[in-house]
Amino acid sequence: MKQFCKVILCLSCVAFVLGGCRDKAQSKADAADSLVSTGQTVKPVSKSEKEEDIHKYEVADRQRITDFIPKGYKLFNKISGDLNKDGYIDCVLIIKATRKDGFVKDFKDEVVDRNRRGIIVLFNKESGYEVASKNYTCFSSENEDGGVYYAPELWVEVKDSKLFVHFAHGRYGYWEYCFRYQDSDFMLIGYEASSDRGPVVLRKVSVNFLTRVKYVDENINPEGEEEDEEFEREVIKLKKRPLKKLSEIADFDELEI
Repeated sequence: MKQFCKVILCLSCVAFVLGGCRDKAQSKADAADSLVSTGQTVKPVSKSEKEEDIHKYEVADRQRITDFIPKGYKLFNKISGDLNKDGYIDCVLIIKATRKDGFVKDFKDEVVDRNRRGIIVLFNKESGYEVASKNYTCFSSENEDGGVYYAPELWVEVKDSKLFVHFAHGRYGYWEYCFRYQDSDFMLIGYEASSDRGPVVLRKVSVNFLTRVKYVDENINPEGEEEDEEFEREVIKLKKRPLKKLSEIADFDELEI
């Protein structure tokens, strides 16, 4: 009798396992049918694709980005992108000082953090991250006094393997710096700016520091509406000068173009 019970128990376990496998296979089939019915396709991922994706990210994971933030600073923002066209995801850190004397009272008699910000660019290498460029104090605080309007807003972007530093000033326009990695640093190769009156563009400036050409477009109908804009262009040939390095810019607010 005991032997018979053992046989029954074994058969029950086998039936349970087989049923579970069948249900799991059916769930996968139902999911695939659902994708097909909605017009989506199921694309298999090859082993090489998986390994390539894992390899790109595991290198960076070996080293914490906080290891590169100097004492007396904190992480303010982090931007990712391939900056040297090697297929690895690089990292741009915006850092901010934490000095006690950087906290001051503003015109409202409220305490604000006026500590400056900086930038650290990290390349993702086989052995982990390595510093490509750094500048700890080149950006003013996000809490600067903008007078009758708010202070320009900073954002940093990686696009087409270039580093863009953009200052947006709402209805008054914007200005933007374009950097490219070469000669062991990020060099300033381009500049764009727009001076606006609300939706109306009053003046546009575009500079290519590689060709040393500056374009200035003036709106000759500044009192008109947006649809009445009419520009006259001035082309200026610049003198040959060394390209500015990101690591050597003392203050973007004082940077002359």
